[in-house]
Amino acid sequence: MRINRYVLASGSPRRQSLLKSIISDFEIWTKDIEESYPSELKEDKVAIYLAEKKAKAFYNEMNKGDLLISADTIVCQDQRVLGKPKDADEAFAMLTALSNSVHKVITACAIQSLYSINSFAEITEVRFKALSSEEIDYYIEHFKPFDKAGAYGIQEWIGQIAIKGINGCYYNVMGLPIQRLNSYLKLECLI
Repeated sequence: MRINRYVLASGSPRRQSLLKSIISDFEIWTKDIEESYPSELKEDKVAIYLAEKKAKAFYNEMNKGDLLISADTIVCQDQRVLGKPKDADEAFAMLTALSNSVHKVITACAIQSLYSINSFAEITEVRFKALSSEEIDYYIEHFKPFDKAGAYGIQEWIGQIAIKGINGCYYNVMGLPIQRLNSYLKLECLI
């Protein structure tokens, strides 16, 4: 497929910065998409469902030769999906639950043309140290993580002081599994 235009369907500055490392020229399209999903979906399917939902919202705006990339990140702990917190209390509860435990970060990418949509999900395990209430309060007050799944950003202060280790892709936790996406896009250009 000959690609005339790449589009990132995301307003996330983190995703935009990561994508720039492999694609120098792309457009950014944004829409408010309700991040709801069927309750019966298993955790590994939720991120794919949401990434595809975001991509499909732009289908009628695409032209031949467009390749649109969308993504969604969720945090899962004990088979419970943690989305974006609504407020400081919910953020505090999420970070308290993640404290002194291991959780999964799942980021899915949907790659859409006029002819098909293909998706994949990357999973990274993250281990947090025990967090004090003061550390959690400080992070919420100073970093306002209300736009982040699981109420944290690995690249922020909390990542520096709380994460004891990760098993998997660091950039996946930031919101875009860049190595896997790059491999996919190279393959797509050869087809």
